[in-house]
Amino acid sequence: MRVFIFAFIFISLTGCNRDTKPVALGSLERDRIAQSATINEVIVALPVAKGSVVSKGEVLVRLDDTFQQSQVLKAQAEVLNALARYQKLQKGAREEDIATARANVAGAKATQQESEANFNRIQTMAKRNLASKADLDKARASRDSGSAHLESMQEKLRELTAGSREEDLRSARASLDAAKAALVGEQKRLDDLTIRATRDGILDDLPWNLGERVSQGSPLAIVIAGKAPFARVYIPALYRVKINIDDNLLVHVDGIKAPLMGSVRWVSSEPAFTPYYALNQEERARLMYLAEIQLPDSAAALPSGVPAQVELP
Repeated sequence: MRVFIFAFIFISLTGCNRDTKPVALGSLERDRIAQSATINEVIVALPVAKGSVVSKGEVLVRLDDTFQQSQVLKAQAEVLNALARYQKLQKGAREEDIATARANVAGAKATQQESEANFNRIQTMAKRNLASKADLDKARASRDSGSAHLESMQEKLRELTAGSREEDLRSARASLDAAKAALVGEQKRLDDLTIRATRDGILDDLPWNLGERVSQGSPLAIVIAGKAPFARVYIPALYRVKINIDDNLLVHVDGIKAPLMGSVRWVSSEPAFTPYYALNQEERARLMYLAEIQLPDSAAALPSGVPAQVELP
């Protein structure tokens, strides 16, 4: 059935006569931009009516963002937490903590000196049989415990005065960067709940009503973009090799006497139906290539869907 339709189009093309020039038939069209929902949510605002002229960035649809607002706040808190940890490691220990560690070292040193003196005294007494072996062992254990405690306090002081390790700083910095990236992602999801026009045009349709819960991936707003329309026509195979991108062609629009000069913005690299290698020479003449010819801005008032013919070279 499609072969017969395209054969009819080709016959119409070769039969049309505008100053003996062949023409390609089609209609005026504009880019249709469908903006979809990124999440299942309820529509809370439709600030623009269908059929209105819209500008790039204008709000078309608002979805309920209560939950996503909370996710953004949570991500912001994570950033602050990671930043605080990173800055703490950068600054190192507080003077108060270092002073406390020095005091602990001094106390441990005094305790160790006392236990050392007590051990020496008990050891001397034990040699004179004035102290038992149990008393000597107890004094030795107290001395060794004091020495270990002093070493522990000294290591703690060295740790505080040496500052943060480079590995800890890199880890904290990585955690901060990850938190910031997560915040950017959550903010993007929040922004996506406000549907804005990505190009100037006309709001053609709003498929969902106020208060409805939309499904993820469904179109929320459809904008017909572009100032002037383009002619979408079928180019016969015999003329395809003569047409290139940016070529200027005359476009005749029904209802307008004077033709308009358009520029070829796109030509399909594949024929509209049966592959050429499956056709004989006579049948290949019926192949059609879809093309788009952009009209100048002076044709901005022309509506979409109007029949058009393009003169072929």
